[in-house]
Amino acid sequence: MVDGIEWNRRRFLQAAGLAVFGGALAACGGGGAAGGAPAPPSQPAPPGTFTEPASPLSGSLSILMWSHFVPAHDAWFDPWVKDWGSKVGVSVAVDHINYAELPARTQAEIQANQGHDLILHIAPVPQYEPSVLDLTDVVTEANNRHGGQLDLCRRSSFNPTTGKFFAYAPAWVPDPGDYRQSLWAPAGLAQGPVTWDDLLRGGAQIKRDQGVQLGVGMSQEIDSNMAGRALLWSYGASIQDESEQVVLNSPQTVEAVEFMSRLYQEAMTPEVFSWNAASNNQGLAAGQLSYIINSISAWRTSQETDPETAADIFFTAPLRGPADARAASHVMYNWIVPTYAANPAAAKEFLLHYTANLDVVAWQSKLYDFPAYPDVVPDLDKWLGADPFGARPADKLALLSNAVEWSTNVGYPGTANTAEGEVFATFVIPNMFARAARGEVTAQQAVADAEAQIRPIFDNWRARGLIGTGGR
Repeated sequence: MVDGIEWNRRRFLQAAGLAVFGGALAACGGGGAAGGAPAPPSQPAPPGTFTEPASPLSGSLSILMWSHFVPAHDAWFDPWVKDWGSKVGVSVAVDHINYAELPARTQAEIQANQGHDLILHIAPVPQYEPSVLDLTDVVTEANNRHGGQLDLCRRSSFNPTTGKFFAYAPAWVPDPGDYRQSLWAPAGLAQGPVTWDDLLRGGAQIKRDQGVQLGVGMSQEIDSNMAGRALLWSYGASIQDESEQVVLNSPQTVEAVEFMSRLYQEAMTPEVFSWNAASNNQGLAAGQLSYIINSISAWRTSQETDPETAADIFFTAPLRGPADARAASHVMYNWIVPTYAANPAAAKEFLLHYTANLDVVAWQSKLYDFPAYPDVVPDLDKWLGADPFGARPADKLALLSNAVEWSTNVGYPGTANTAEGEVFATFVIPNMFARAARGEVTAQQAVADAEAQIRPIFDNWRARGLIGTGGR
């Protein structure tokens, strides 16, 4: 038990399952040896900046983080943070682990009341709020230095009920559609699908005529979690409303589940029920999937391993449904400082240094990471319009320049609260879609059963005073 939060073995393993996303995708995102050394960037990297801490620092700082999906990032990050430490008098140690292991490792350290001073997660982790420091001071200082934090990131790291920043979210990653143009052009959609109906019509035709399915997962992994939410929102459905009341069981949700069932029956195969988070990336790159919902990481890998495949992969904005066109952030950085941290001062000062160098972060991640403080990365739109890392065509990523307009937080139209965090970590939404798509229950029953699971989760966190009647 951690501060009264019980994690039984089954639920804990479910939550850990979320993290399959990390290391699995790294397996399809590394190296590049098969394609030779990548071409150097077309321009130099940003120089970065350094500001002396307001107060003297000392001692050591230990950081636990995922292995980035763009491996070049970690090759840069480790010496960079250690160099910062040498300048401020702090010895820095960085541990990268497969993201599949990170929730379990975090939980173990919290239970033991000892471990790393600073931990990075890639999805909102409001469920850790009772066991981490409030980072309002970091957010306030970052806002003073760089302007206001994106609302998308604020709503993914702030609890309006308690007034606490349970995490610091200085960066995020868009979640566009990724498609193989050579497959979609014969279906009359060379620019890719625009609506969910396009996806169904074109995806079914491609499967029928070309023998290639599309890839919208219904498995216990993060991509399925995000895709399912995007479909719900496109129908005007959601798990909660703005005041944190459960509203899942609605006609709009039933329609979305019925649509997913039809999409599966006409355009997919049973493997989507057992995917890990690397599966859709690997399938797209191998020509075994026509469309997925994901970040740009698989395409970046293909640039090195198979340039012709990379040239065939293009991106779309989120698909429009009857009510909306909206995507969840593919990755939402949540840096947390556990209450046991031995050197919170150094952890917070490093987060401010990281924020001041978000232009370098974006560059070293090959434009995978986007800033929560856009003013720090003034050249982002220019880079997206003329990719320094060899996109063919050069403006392939230009549609991401307005990604913040169509991206939202887990928990929309509310915030990423503790209840939403538990629903996300226990995969209630992909399970709901999967049960109906497999024909185990009707869409109406799948939705009713999912709400029956969700309501006690909300009731529990509401009783603990960690969610309330909303407000921002």
